[in-house]
Amino acid sequence: MANNAELIALCEAKAKAWLSPAFDEETRKEVQAKLDNDDKTELIESFYKDLEFGTGGLRGIMGAGSNRMNIYTVGMATQGFANYLKKNFADKKEISVVVCYDCRNNSSKFAQAVADIFSANGIKVYLFDEMRPTPECSFAIRHFGCQGGVNLTASHNPREYNGYKAYWEDGAQVLAPHDKGIIDEVNKVKVEDVKFTGNKDLIQMIGEDVDKIYLDKVQTLSIDPDVIKRQKDLCIVYTPLHGTGRVMIPASLKQWGFENVHCVKEQMVKDGNFSTVDRPNPEFAEALTLGLRDAKALDADILMASDPDADRIGMACKNDKGEWVLINGNQTCMIFLWYIIANRKAVGKMKPTDFIVKTIVTTENIKKIADKNNIEMRDCYTGFKWIAREIAISEGKQQYIGGGEESYGFLAEDFVRDKDSVSACSLLAEICAYAKDNGKTLYDILMDIYMEYGYSKETLINVERPGKSGADEIQQMMINFREHPLQELGGSKVVLLKDYKSLEAKDAQGNVTKLVMPETSNVLQWFCEDGTKVSARPSGTEPKIKFYIEIKDNMTDPSQFEALEAKAEKHVEAIKKSLGLA
Repeated sequence: MANNAELIALCEAKAKAWLSPAFDEETRKEVQAKLDNDDKTELIESFYKDLEFGTGGLRGIMGAGSNRMNIYTVGMATQGFANYLKKNFADKKEISVVVCYDCRNNSSKFAQAVADIFSANGIKVYLFDEMRPTPECSFAIRHFGCQGGVNLTASHNPREYNGYKAYWEDGAQVLAPHDKGIIDEVNKVKVEDVKFTGNKDLIQMIGEDVDKIYLDKVQTLSIDPDVIKRQKDLCIVYTPLHGTGRVMIPASLKQWGFENVHCVKEQMVKDGNFSTVDRPNPEFAEALTLGLRDAKALDADILMASDPDADRIGMACKNDKGEWVLINGNQTCMIFLWYIIANRKAVGKMKPTDFIVKTIVTTENIKKIADKNNIEMRDCYTGFKWIAREIAISEGKQQYIGGGEESYGFLAEDFVRDKDSVSACSLLAEICAYAKDNGKTLYDILMDIYMEYGYSKETLINVERPGKSGADEIQQMMINFREHPLQELGGSKVVLLKDYKSLEAKDAQGNVTKLVMPETSNVLQWFCEDGTKVSARPSGTEPKIKFYIEIKDNMTDPSQFEALEAKAEKHVEAIKKSLGLA
């Protein structure tokens, strides 16, 4: 990072404000050490900006500084949120919120501080007595009729991170204009303004009472309970990766009727250091190492995993050779929506007003499935708050029956407004029971979908660029893509370019049409002659830019799958060269 004098001076000025008596001694010492260090990198990283609400809310590395997660950044965010709630709901006799937290280091400490600050501002708080899954936080907001909520979690991020997800009264993460409104209020807050001393009379502890109501609702999502009765001995291995799913997911599977569930013992332990994994992310094979060990030993039918806040789901199953393979997020979403549509139709539950949702970077095969079955499918931006928005705008008029995104998130219900691995794991078990009832495996179901709707290979490339210099580099990459439009990708001509920043789509002939979206987003998408789709999207929560590549082909027999995979991987390498990534 370039330590230019102007930036250093700005960061030093911000840091010195953190030496005031408003901050505790430990914080002051940490800040002073950063000021005294000749290498100003850590000082700059900690103070060059304030944490902002991105697609996942407030998220950052824990430590002292305005760009770090600590009791003061959390406190100022909460005070600003409280101020905004009081302005928006001034006519309400009582404003209330739910506060939830995950297994991470400092999560319970931050949650208590959040509850204290809300209560000190005259806002009633429903505080969970122990860590709970993200979807249960969303559910509780709606259940208690609250005006907002906060979940202290950094989801699947590395152990040094924590985060703060702000929710609105619909149980979804905050959208515009409220996100910007909250930030405006937060920016007005100084640490001296934060009311840290809580009002115990306004804090109500909640727990098992909400668990039961939530799990009862989740059970209503079962499409074919009879198939579970026939396959109740389906062998399931599950791991919570030390997180919040460890109680709720086994309980839900039991309630649905599955009697042969095995939990990975070492990872059923609450552990903010995630000592058995490098990264607690079910997207990565490494995180499933212990789960695969148990699945192989038990000759299980399915391995399922949830991330620390139990909103994402990962899975692995045996292929036609009996080898364990991971199912990626696109395949996961596709299998869920295929099953929901096919089996709702089979049991007569499907209605003409039903609809599904996917994000713009998720596989286009889902659109094929929806079109062939005459089901409305909607595209939205990345992040479950956008799927929640689609549910909200159609509430009372159309029925949402499922939606998801490539990043291992799925939501089968409308009584939660965030991705939900509790319901997803339960529904996955039912899909596996359905497959076994028909003499198949989950892998066979995936092959059947490819044969009917076409083969699709999805690859996610993460280009990580930490810090301010990294953020600048990512910004320049997007500028270059816009100023020098790509004509081909991997040898295939680009026939359509979608720019969600200008909300325009331009075809190969230069014809421009408007994209109908609720707001702009810094995303570019290229569609090629051979069916390839490539999306470029700087992350809203992490120091990286993501490239989503989707390659199409035809498949008439499962025996072709491996050859198609190898062919697609070569094509991915050619596309990376076209993007300047190889």
